[in-house]
Amino acid sequence: MARTHKLTWLYVGREYAVSFVVAFLFFFFLFFLNQILVMAEEIFSKKVAFWDVVRLIVFSLPIVIAFSFPFGSLVGALMAAGRLSSDNELLAFGTLGVPPRQILLPMLLIGLAFSAISFVTNDYFLPLGNLRFAEVYRRVLYSNPGLELEPYSVKRFENTTIITGAVDGRELRDILIVDKSVEGNRRIITAKVARLAESTQQGGIVSLTLDHVFSQLSYPRDGDRYDYTLSDSMVYTILLKNITSVSIGGLTPSTMSSADVWKQIRQKSREQEAAQKQKDEKIAGLALGLSGGLRAAELALAADPGRIGGDRTAVETLWRNLDAERRRSVVDLSLQSYRVEFHRKFSMPIGCLVFAFFAFPVGVRARRSGRTVGFGVGLFVAIVYWGLLVAGQTFGVRMSFSPALSMWFPDGIVLLAGAMFFMAGARR
Repeated sequence: MARTHKLTWLYVGREYAVSFVVAFLFFFFLFFLNQILVMAEEIFSKKVAFWDVVRLIVFSLPIVIAFSFPFGSLVGALMAAGRLSSDNELLAFGTLGVPPRQILLPMLLIGLAFSAISFVTNDYFLPLGNLRFAEVYRRVLYSNPGLELEPYSVKRFENTTIITGAVDGRELRDILIVDKSVEGNRRIITAKVARLAESTQQGGIVSLTLDHVFSQLSYPRDGDRYDYTLSDSMVYTILLKNITSVSIGGLTPSTMSSADVWKQIRQKSREQEAAQKQKDEKIAGLALGLSGGLRAAELALAADPGRIGGDRTAVETLWRNLDAERRRSVVDLSLQSYRVEFHRKFSMPIGCLVFAFFAFPVGVRARRSGRTVGFGVGLFVAIVYWGLLVAGQTFGVRMSFSPALSMWFPDGIVLLAGAMFFMAGARR
């Protein structure tokens, strides 16, 4: 009997592996084509050197593979189970005394192996590919600054927003620049024409020579104070490192390993706790000062009713400061995105195993055209899963939903559906 199960495992495993290869290639080319189309619009049309284009494509492959594995596992398992069911091979296995769990087990083992490969791709090759992609892109950008400054576009860099009109070569028309200094002063610059040039004296700097310039500098800390100037020309410099750190993401959670993301979560959590503690201490001090101010005002009012004006102003100032401090947020918004990404790095690879579990009871119901039905059902489930994943990530980052629930909810839904199909099959 043990030998029979071994042969069964090999047969079912081979069927699953072949179906997985077909499904994986389908999703690989689907995501790869999407990546090519995105890069064609942003990079290929800018006359980038051929070998740089090849490098950019190669370094973008890990993200294509990372997304192809889970969906390939799902569709492959459905195709394999559907084929075995439609050809009555599952019925033959049952007649020979092979229990269904011995058919499910090799699919789960292969799904677990796919989960491990997907995790390594997500956790190592994807961050490495993104870093290499960033290096090549940065080098390309140094030689072709116009890659980022496109016609009729809005580009937000570190402390600068550039809005452009028409672009002709290295000349931009009707440009608007909004930036902010370290002191918090905001500047608005408009120009009829701007000419783009990389600095020959210092690398990594792009200069914009502006013609017919209007500049307004406001000082928020000084109330409504502002200055403005008019000039025939002006040179505005941009650090390319600031451009690339935003445009290609920099060290974001998605470009880091799970260990590095976890370190960042711990560090940001400690910093947030320290900021919250500092805020609480400041609120307590302001509350104590307000209490003392109220007592002083009461005593002053009892001694001299005419002094109420000055004391009232002081108390109102203390109250406004206390209310402003209570309203001040110390929440690090990036911390939530790190937590969401940490759970995503595990939930998507585990999806390979969950999909294998789901596919078996669903695939065995296919009586005709098993592979075709399995492929169609797999595409439908993949679309639903992808939608739940995107929705979970959106709710988790922007609406502060539980990161664990946001990222594990799609796997939970698929697992629950698989369990329901199992129970329905058992009752039959």
